Amino acid sequence: VQLQASGGGLVQAGGSLRLSCAASGRTFSSYHMGWLRQAPGKEREFVAAINWSGSDTHYADSVKGRFTISRDNAKNTMYLQMNSLKPEDTAVYFCAADRNWSALIDINAIDYWGKGTLVTVSS
Repeated sequence: VQLQASGGGLVQAGGSLRLSCAASGRTFSSYHMGWLRQAPGKEREFVAAINWSGSDTHYADSVKGRFTISRDNAKNTMYLQMNSLKPEDTAVYFCAADRNWSALIDINAIDYWGKGTLVTVSS
């Protein structure tokens, strides 16, 4: 599975952005998917995950209620709708795929990573 994230940019605090992650390969629907981020000088952290069918999601406490993860298996695409953005959301956002749900949440030996997309939130 090859992953490509897009949709990052510069936005003011309180604004919104929608990230997309396009996946290649015919097995996209068999993978759980997730978003992770890395802020300058900080370790990579979990943001959100969605199971293979889209019926289950999980969020980091820091984004719960503001971010929404979704997927369209017919389009081999995952999304992250980010609302009420804060300066502390500034980071490079990566999409990831794994057949193991815990691997995404724990950021543990994840099978596939995409190149990141930069989100900058100005105050």
